[in-house]
Amino acid sequence: MTADIIIYHNPECGTSRNALAMIRNAGVEPHVVEYLKTPPSRAMLESLIARAGIGARALLREKGTPYAELGLGDESLSDGALVDAMMAHPILINRPLVVSPLGVKLCRPSEEVLDLIPAAQRGAFAKEDGEPVVDEAGQRVGGGDAAQGTNR
Repeated sequence: MTADIIIYHNPECGTSRNALAMIRNAGVEPHVVEYLKTPPSRAMLESLIARAGIGARALLREKGTPYAELGLGDESLSDGALVDAMMAHPILINRPLVVSPLGVKLCRPSEEVLDLIPAAQRGAFAKEDGEPVVDEAGQRVGGGDAAQGTNR
């Protein structure tokens, strides 16, 4: 199945790898953008933030980044200043950011991606750490408001 799904992905990130694997577990091959190699344009980044319905600060990653050195914890910084920092240092962009016909979302935790996949899971899925997310019938396990297997 092909679907218009884009994942802004970092292959070094377990959360990002899990989200990508769940998309593929639904039989969908997304367009993978390794944003550290090919960062989005400023206009695209601003559009993604707006479409996700979040502020720039919500997309800002702290761990393993120059967040502290750049003083980005200063709550008085504008969204524009935070986007400037993300453009200068793409590692500051949190991941995975997923775009689908169903919306745009920062998929943390990774199972948030299930809400964006317009196809049912094709079988069981567990995260890299062994935590089950989808059962053998393609149904979301654990919390979750809707069973993925009956989704769209």
